[in-house]
Amino acid sequence: MFVFENPVLQRELLTNLRANRSFLLMLLYQVALSVVLLVVYPTGQVLDLSIDSSEAVQLVDFFFLGQYVIASLMAPTFAAGAISGEKERKTYEMLLASPLRPWAIVIGKMVASLTHLVVLIVASLPIIMLALPLGGVSIWEVLGAYLWLVFSIVLFGAIGLACSCAFKRTASSLVVSYLLLLPIVIVGAMFWRIMATADIAYAGDIRFYIVSLVLPSIYVAISIALCSWTARRLLHPPDVGSGGNDVVDLEEETKNAIGMIIQRDQIPDRFFAPPRRAALMKDDANPIYDKEIHAELFSQGTLMLRLVIQISMLLAIPLMAYFLFIRYDLCPWYICYVLVFNILVAPVFSAGALTSERERQTLELLLTTTLQPSQILWGKLLSGFRVSYVLTMFLMWPVVLAFFLGFPTHFGTNWITVLLFFIVVLVAAIFNSVSALLCSAICRKTSVAMLCSYSILITLYMIPVAAWYLGVNVSGTVETREALQWGALTSPLMSVFWLPLDGNLTELAGNSAGFAGNWYLVMGYLGFSAFAVAVMFALISTILQFRWGMTGR
Repeated sequence: MFVFENPVLQRELLTNLRANRSFLLMLLYQVALSVVLLVVYPTGQVLDLSIDSSEAVQLVDFFFLGQYVIASLMAPTFAAGAISGEKERKTYEMLLASPLRPWAIVIGKMVASLTHLVVLIVASLPIIMLALPLGGVSIWEVLGAYLWLVFSIVLFGAIGLACSCAFKRTASSLVVSYLLLLPIVIVGAMFWRIMATADIAYAGDIRFYIVSLVLPSIYVAISIALCSWTARRLLHPPDVGSGGNDVVDLEEETKNAIGMIIQRDQIPDRFFAPPRRAALMKDDANPIYDKEIHAELFSQGTLMLRLVIQISMLLAIPLMAYFLFIRYDLCPWYICYVLVFNILVAPVFSAGALTSERERQTLELLLTTTLQPSQILWGKLLSGFRVSYVLTMFLMWPVVLAFFLGFPTHFGTNWITVLLFFIVVLVAAIFNSVSALLCSAICRKTSVAMLCSYSILITLYMIPVAAWYLGVNVSGTVETREALQWGALTSPLMSVFWLPLDGNLTELAGNSAGFAGNWYLVMGYLGFSAFAVAVMFALISTILQFRWGMTGR
């Protein structure tokens, strides 16, 4: 009943695995891995299995870490909507009314959501095996790494499923899942790299035993605890009921809130969560923006916002202390954390801007108003951008603090670089919100629009970083390195390392990044982003006018 005769599992597997997008995703994933291996595979080398090859070790480490990060990004997209999707489709009560036990529902949802991802990861194993003839890596190390990867996927899925049960909207459960997974992924990647480069006797054996014996046991225990909590909550959901309302009473929620509360009438909370309007709107006000920022974005309460702020700040504290105050020469890494946070948050508030109107069947009502298309676009865009950008700026104030505390010893002569850090974050935040709005205009469902948004951002931001790592550390030449720099103009994660740092900052930043001080590349990134934003906004306007029949009035 739990697995073999589980109707929830059977239905989800038939729906997911037989879809055309499943086969297309499998094809693209395998082709991408094959192309990467073909490009970086050493040529003109006599293979000798008795000699360890550092290139093979770096190649396998990169492939594993890449799939580890991909798994952390993909697992929540499959699991975070498993239960919240039932709530959004109004089928949650029907599911509870079935003779299935809560554990059967949880196991069915979890196995079904993770099966496709596990198949993708396992299918990449033959490609990794092609690197074994280069030496330096044994088959047992590869199998141990994949064992850890599979159990990591189980843990990621359990976290996503728990968040899906805790929230009523998939967007909320997705962003909280990502923020919970972020520290786990960072610690896991750091552990893998530290053990790979540590000058310790039997470091490889120690890492093998930890990832194949210790960590899987811990992950299984945590996954069982999360699934048990999810099964108990299924029968007593506080956000679903026959008399439940879609709108949450914020005053009542504030009284019962645990931890941080949001006071919408006070600064800085009113910057991202302004209070409800108590007077009439001005004649020149944008009604779409007013509705979104004052009511719509917070109709489901502030639980998601409170969790996002607390989790992000909790993770930022150690990163801020290390990268901005202890090792200030590594300050670009903290800016990367801020950028990753905005990448995770921006689609949540913008990818459902237009698809949510279609899902609530209010799109026709919106189209029949006397509003101009530009008013609708700017209202939707600015409301989502305002919330995501203000939340991101909460993580940037430590940069200002570090600048003044370290002035002029550390950052005094780099005030232009510090200013450009803020400009890069602003430009990236605008790009993230506009790309999410474009996906919302193209797609029909909010969940699909969010997946498309994350896919675009990963392609433009993460792939150039991976290409640079391979080009420099595995098969790098001067020509390859220069070409990869130009190919990385789409990534703000690379641009923050291009900003010049002098004094004590240059010594390590220049050696670790390899290209500190390339002003023209930073300007290239800003120019590309500005051009891309203009093109995407024009596409959104065109879609509104021709696809939905909205003509200027």
